[in-house]
Amino acid sequence: MQKKIAVINDIAGFGRCAVAVSLPIISYMGVQCCPVPTAVLSNHMGYPNYFIDDYTDRMEIYIDNWRKLGLRFDGIATGFLGSTDQIEIVKGFIREFGGKETLVIVDPVMGDHGRLYATYTEELCLGMKALVGMADITTPNLTEACRLADTMYREGVWHKKELCEIAQRIASLGPSRVVITGIPQGEFIANYVYEQGAEPQIIRTHRAGAERSGTGDVFSAVIAADGVNGVPFHRSVRKASGFVKKCIVRSDERGVPKTDGVCFEEILYQLKRD
Repeated sequence: MQKKIAVINDIAGFGRCAVAVSLPIISYMGVQCCPVPTAVLSNHMGYPNYFIDDYTDRMEIYIDNWRKLGLRFDGIATGFLGSTDQIEIVKGFIREFGGKETLVIVDPVMGDHGRLYATYTEELCLGMKALVGMADITTPNLTEACRLADTMYREGVWHKKELCEIAQRIASLGPSRVVITGIPQGEFIANYVYEQGAEPQIIRTHRAGAERSGTGDVFSAVIAADGVNGVPFHRSVRKASGFVKKCIVRSDERGVPKTDGVCFEEILYQLKRD
C-alpha cells in the first residue's frame, strides 16, 4: 500500500503556503497527501485583504466521513491552528486515526522574531504545548521553541548548550525528534537537530535572499514525507534546509514578491527522493 499522510492545515488559494505547499511536495516524494482543512482562504493573511472561511464547525463532519471509511494513516502532520477548539479536534484525530506505527509531526506555528502571533493567547499556547506532547517530530522556530520550553527569547548568539537545554525541555513533553529552525548565526541560518539516543547536530546553510511566506511549510513537508519514508532525521533536516535555500534563491532570481512565497514548482525535481 502507498503510504499516506493526513495534513491538517488551512487551504489558501494564493500565496504558496500551508496545504498548497504540502500537497505537491509530499506527493512528489511518493506519499499520498490527504488534507484536512482548518480554513479556506482566498490568499494568506500577509496580503492587505483576504477572504477567510473558518472550517472549525465542519471539521468534525469532514472527519466523520473518514471514520466511516475506516481510514488509517502512516503520518499525521499539523500546521497553523487558530483556536483551542481546532487543537482539541486535532488531538482527537491523532488518537483515533493514528496508531503505533503512525508518525505524528507537529509544526507549532505560533510566532516568529521573538513575538507570538496576535491570535495566540496563553490558553492557545498551552493547547499547542499539549499537542506537541503528542508528536514524534516537532519543528519549532527559535521563537516557538523558547515559548514551548518556557525560556526567555533574545536576539543574538545562542550557544549549543542553551539550544540543547531548550530541545531537551521540548523533548520532555513527548516528541523524540526536535529541530529548532531559523537560528541566526552571522552569515548562516542554523537548525539544531535533537534526537533521543543520538548526538545533537547543528546544520547550517548560508543566508540567501529575504525571508518569505511559506518556507516553514516547505521545510515541514519534506520532514513529514521523509519521516514516513524512514529517512534518518539529520539527513532529512539537511535536505529540507538545503531545498528551502534553493527555493529562496530561485524566487529572488525570478523577482517573485515575498508575499507570494517561493516558486518551488520550478525546482521540485531537485528534491531528492530517498
